[in-house]
Amino acid sequence: MSSVPNTSKCPNILFFFPDQLRFDWLSGQPQLPVRTPNLDRLRRTGMDFTHTIAASPVCAPSRATVALGLEYDSCPVKGNGDNLRLDSVTFYRRLRDSGYHVMGCGKFDLNKGACTSKQPAWGLDGKRFLKEWGFSNGINNEGKLDGKNSGQVKPQGPYMQFLEDRGLRLVHLDDFSKRKHTAAFPTPLPDDAYCDNWIAQNGLDLIDAAPDGGPWFLQVNFNGPHSPWDVTQSMVDLYDADDMPAPYGAGKLPSEEYLGVRRNYSAMVENIDRWVGEYVDLLEKRGELGNTLIVFSSDHGEMLGDRDEWGKGKPWHPSVGVPLIVAGPGVQQNVACDLPTTILDFAATFLDFAGLDTPADMDSRSLKAILEGRSDRHRDIVISGLNDWRLAYDGRYKLIHSKTLGILFFDLERDPQETSNLRDDSAHAGRICDLGACLPDAFL
Repeated sequence: MSSVPNTSKCPNILFFFPDQLRFDWLSGQPQLPVRTPNLDRLRRTGMDFTHTIAASPVCAPSRATVALGLEYDSCPVKGNGDNLRLDSVTFYRRLRDSGYHVMGCGKFDLNKGACTSKQPAWGLDGKRFLKEWGFSNGINNEGKLDGKNSGQVKPQGPYMQFLEDRGLRLVHLDDFSKRKHTAAFPTPLPDDAYCDNWIAQNGLDLIDAAPDGGPWFLQVNFNGPHSPWDVTQSMVDLYDADDMPAPYGAGKLPSEEYLGVRRNYSAMVENIDRWVGEYVDLLEKRGELGNTLIVFSSDHGEMLGDRDEWGKGKPWHPSVGVPLIVAGPGVQQNVACDLPTTILDFAATFLDFAGLDTPADMDSRSLKAILEGRSDRHRDIVISGLNDWRLAYDGRYKLIHSKTLGILFFDLERDPQETSNLRDDSAHAGRICDLGACLPDAFL
């Protein structure tokens, strides 16, 4: 491959990257009523990777591992208080340098550590840092809580400025001030001012404004289904909380609180799916659907009350496991792939589809040969980590080395809720050894 390909022959790339969407919260799961018909369509016309994990299950490190194509232990962003260096060579920059028009909208979280600085982290137009990261155009907006915390006196980012212009900023701040973590009452915002809807429309506008004559890349970072569980009234009406499956290993809260959160989470997922359909419809109208690689995934999962835990940052599968669906030119259709995969491989995959080589200093590995059916081998083991724990996962077995939890080994095929620790079972000694060999020495 050439380092500077003829980009006129390269596909567009549309990358949906919602925040905090766990692997098992799409349609097709037993006892889960969530509806995602547009993602189902992408599954039928593409590949569904069923054993994908985040390289690190917290926003900023996860998104940095994707941007840089690096494992967590090689990535300089170790937590949400760290910023991605502006001189970092991201895959975005490599695509832009090769001739792609690189766009993005939504919550990037590559500058999360700047959110508490006196200088606004995003800029009121959402364009601060975009050029340095490798973008040609875009709008980087606040996360839900970052917007609230930074916008108390005046807007510090584009979404709060949008609400200010609509006369809704104080309404939104008042709503958030009343929300405890499991609050599931609807937001007073109208549907067209709801953040994910605003983000999605920004992305559609970016596509329409992209210059003709060359390929484009667009990353759509929905703020949802991240907490708080604020949804519009029309979204609340999509589901009955009593139809939601109860979390396992939970009981600290009244059942209606767990189920209300799960209802709203499901509504956020269905709303994101609706927008996926809007993008597909736009590409069809523009005659670009057949030449656009579409990737749908997430930066990490969400515990949703399982084990009486919320959020992410844990080694449990609801926290580290994410969906991955890929469709587009040359991609096999209606195929479920059970190979272990990691989202840090997006960088090499995007570069490969753009006709670019994977840099030697990247840990990322391209999925293109798998997607096109030219190979059935990728990684045997994928790893994830954060702070005081690391894990290795082969698609069935998972080994966790934690400085607080100790050594844990699970057979997720037989024990998907990770309740039976098999670390002392001699029958698994060989597999434990193989997985352990992939972990950093500091965690052995």
